[in-house]
Amino acid sequence: MNLFPPDSTQSGNTTTRAKRPGKPQEVPEPPAIGVASVSHLIDKLSDYLTPVELKKVKEAYRFSDEMHLGQVRKSGEPYISHPIAVAEICAEWKLDAQAIMAALLHDVIEDQDVKKEELIERFGSPVATLVDGLSKLEKIEFQSLVEAQAENFRKMLLAMASDVRVILIKLADRLHNMRTLGVMAPAKKRRIAGETMEVYVPIAHRLGLNNIYRELQDLAFSHLYPLRYRTLSKAVKSARGNRREVVKKILESVKNTLAVSGIQAEVYGREKTLFGIYKKMRNKHLSFSQVLDVYGFRVVVDTAPNCYVTLGTLHGLYKPMPGKFKDYIAIRKLNGYQSLHTTLIGPYGTPVEFQIRTQDMHRTAESGVAAHWLYKTGDQNMSDLQQRTHAWLQSLLDIQQQTGDSAEFLEHVKVDLFPDSVYVFTPKSKIIALPRGATALDFAYSIHTGIGDHTVAVKINNETQPLRSELHNGDIVEIVTDPESRPSPTWLSYVRTGKARSAIRHHLRTINVNESVELGQELLAQALAARNIEPTLSSSTVDRLLAESSAKSMDELYADIGIGKRMPALVARHIFGLIEGESLTVPSNLPMGGDIDPVTIYGSEGVSVQLAPCCLPIPGDQITGQLRRDQGLVVHTCDCLPAKRLRVKEPDRWIAVQWGEELNRRFDCRIRLLINNEKGILARVAAEIGESDGNITYVGMDEDDENMMTQLRFTIQVKDRVHLAHLIRNLRRVAGVNRVERERA
Repeated sequence: MNLFPPDSTQSGNTTTRAKRPGKPQEVPEPPAIGVASVSHLIDKLSDYLTPVELKKVKEAYRFSDEMHLGQVRKSGEPYISHPIAVAEICAEWKLDAQAIMAALLHDVIEDQDVKKEELIERFGSPVATLVDGLSKLEKIEFQSLVEAQAENFRKMLLAMASDVRVILIKLADRLHNMRTLGVMAPAKKRRIAGETMEVYVPIAHRLGLNNIYRELQDLAFSHLYPLRYRTLSKAVKSARGNRREVVKKILESVKNTLAVSGIQAEVYGREKTLFGIYKKMRNKHLSFSQVLDVYGFRVVVDTAPNCYVTLGTLHGLYKPMPGKFKDYIAIRKLNGYQSLHTTLIGPYGTPVEFQIRTQDMHRTAESGVAAHWLYKTGDQNMSDLQQRTHAWLQSLLDIQQQTGDSAEFLEHVKVDLFPDSVYVFTPKSKIIALPRGATALDFAYSIHTGIGDHTVAVKINNETQPLRSELHNGDIVEIVTDPESRPSPTWLSYVRTGKARSAIRHHLRTINVNESVELGQELLAQALAARNIEPTLSSSTVDRLLAESSAKSMDELYADIGIGKRMPALVARHIFGLIEGESLTVPSNLPMGGDIDPVTIYGSEGVSVQLAPCCLPIPGDQITGQLRRDQGLVVHTCDCLPAKRLRVKEPDRWIAVQWGEELNRRFDCRIRLLINNEKGILARVAAEIGESDGNITYVGMDEDDENMMTQLRFTIQVKDRVHLAHLIRNLRRVAGVNRVERERA
């Protein structure tokens, strides 16, 4: 993903730029330059700003115009036309004078070398802080382009957490860039459109900015898939004529019915966005002719009770489709959206979707947080939408405090930007909104990090369920905690929310340092041995290594290797370059195999070494090790299918491992039995497992009534592969058991 391209395509400008006055420069002959007028913007602002505020806005415009003098966009327009257009979009939301000034100045730090101190002196600290939050980072050396892009995005989101106007201006900036993207090269169009769809569209949705959300979606769609966009656009225009009579008939019927019922309402038809239609066709594998609800209707009434009266009236007019009613008034969406949604069978059997809402709900649905922007944090009368947004922005700060680097921060935040949500209840009937696919463990962390860290069990609808259980709308969730319980690395494989992931990783980094250091030392020693380097390094080599790897100590470096954050092969290559005086960019990775001594596994190393839950290796199995980020070393059997697929994707993260000789513990293993469905069979099987010195930790059952057979699944604890073979042999002799086998991933 390309968050912030380094070639200034963010604003679509050419490489011709005006430098600060007084600096020598060569300006190529620009294309024909039009005239950019600020009068339309001033007219808009005059409706709600005071004369004093208007004067400050004009000063900001004159300064921006001077800084961008001679600079043109790809289209040939003066560059100043872009900041003016961004300010006009902000003016439509009636943002304050400071935000409008920041919109006009948003590129002067990044493009024209204007210092933040100068902006503070000219326009005040609030405006300068907004502009700084909108600017990319100065030329800092990053290890990779991805890291630089992630850091830029992190800076913008953290600035937004302290003042939401930052992201409102940024979205206005992105909207105008997308509207004028047509002049860019096809590759750049696809790159910027992909970035918009992946990052800015979800943010607009999360903040309830539905107008921008829909327009950005369609603009990005048109540049990512231009042929599909044109084909679908043509089909919609054709259908518009065919369905005009149906739409007209529905509108007249609804208006007349509501008038007879004494309900004052605005009723109008609305067409689904092209991307919305395309998404439905793609997800449900439909042709355009099969997408019947291309058109929908919106009914805007005066009060919330009348929304429900209107719903009943419409259900009396047309028959409702079962399962197609959603009440987002009683339980509003995560971004504050409220409406009643219902799908009815209209004339000629056509499904018709209706949205019913009040004027206030409509204003919030279209403008979201921009309708009640949030930077007046001292206001005690914050709306529910403001409180929800404030809580989400605060969670960004919490994630930042627990996150190790920018790429990880970006990963956590993107998880939370998924628009679909599920709504579950606490035992005290408080509603908690979580991303779709969230588990009971996500719920625990959403309540409080301390609750999540100490979770041992969960009850969903009064029934005990596994922590990985996926939650559904309406579930009542109760968390059981134990002060002695601690997070496990395996939790990272099934939590969905950024808050849960960052909290678990933070705990694993800070609590299990000693185990990670020991494992990291062993892994690095193994990698150094492959290059014939002694593990004891000279002090000068250590000093240079720490300086160039940004680690504070060797223990921190070892811990990073132990939790999978750094690759031992790459660190060894780095050390080899330091010792030999070679370039640090040695072309080949260290091979994981050959004559390298394998890491010895005893099964008692703690959380830094995990036995993979997919295949549950036991002593005697041929094993291999995967270094996973923030999970340390994960041990798989060599024939594990998921491991083989992962090895193809990341071959350099796999190392040789072997079992130790003295293993004083038992290991989990799964077996599956096919048995006759007869009385007493489960008791006989369980007794035989006990007599064979096995311990049952889990049992599951699937019945096949047609064949009178039952499939039993056990997780049992055994000493090793020989013990397991002996236990399986004994089970096969039990009357009623037809087949016994070890269950593989």
